[in-house]
Amino acid sequence: MSYSILIVDDSMPMRTVLKRSLAAAGYGGSRILEASNGKEALTVLKGEWVDLIMTDYNMPEMNGLSFLKTVKTEALFKEIPVIVISTEGNDSKIKEFIDTGAAGYITKPFTPEALRDLIVSIIGEADYEESIDDSDNEFDF
Repeated sequence: MSYSILIVDDSMPMRTVLKRSLAAAGYGGSRILEASNGKEALTVLKGEWVDLIMTDYNMPEMNGLSFLKTVKTEALFKEIPVIVISTEGNDSKIKEFIDTGAAGYITKPFTPEALRDLIVSIIGEADYEESIDDSDNEFDF
């Protein structure tokens, strides 16, 4: 199955890394939408249906937590699963995101395999356009 995934990150290089990670994880056939901050993502969501949102935590204008809170209070968006991506991996921060409604959390750096496992646990398998390499590749940020 092919999915529609919204990537929300203020860093263009990070959005590129995430798109490559999604392709390496088997989601290369998915429709990928992008936004550079939470406010822009809300505008995208008003015009496009997505199956999954992947958002950074540290962003200008509207950070990942504020964006998550808004998504989870809007009737049109609240059922869309959200994965938070951050360099902050402390337990209290992760708990805050999960308590706010995040479906998952992944800490940078991560492997395509770790990202795939998280996405599969949330939305299911993809149609494999590319297979995961068995090497221990990690993306540095």
